[in-house]
Amino acid sequence: MVEQHATTADAHSDMDLAEHEKTYHMFLGLVKYGSIICILGLILLAVLTL
Repeated sequence: MVEQHATTADAHSDMDLAEHEKTYHMFLGLVKYGSIICILGLILLAVLTL
């Protein structure tokens, strides 16, 4: 009748940390370069409209 639930450490022990870190770094790079492109686009629009 009593169900045993996995603890947080047990539930996440099968995660591939190397793959997780690789994905996280890719996400950070996309955010960084995406932000830079957006800012440069705004600057370009501001310069062209003057």
